[in-house]
Amino acid sequence: MAQALINVPAKARRGEIIEIKSLISHVMETGYRRSDSGDLIPRDIINTFVCTYNDDVVFRAELFPAIAANPFISFFTVATESGVITLSWTDDKGATEVRTAKITVE
Repeated sequence: MAQALINVPAKARRGEIIEIKSLISHVMETGYRRSDSGDLIPRDIINTFVCTYNDDVVFRAELFPAIAANPFISFFTVATESGVITLSWTDDKGATEVRTAKITVE
């Protein structure tokens, strides 16, 4: 897979709503285009995105061919306790990219 960037606040107050942002570099090939020789280019998209907060799923998305290349995903959750936020992307070829960030809740 490719390079991923995530933005998670390092600190938050308990009960605060925090924004989590992610950007991953991926071609997101739909499977509908043809090569210069006329052959169909095989589909290769990120089909699953999951975010866990201390091993509890807080956000999950299934992606489809209409998603643009290099998808940007932003969402909100509530800071409940200090721990680790893990984001993972899985594509059609079975490749998985994982990024983690620590958050301190005061």
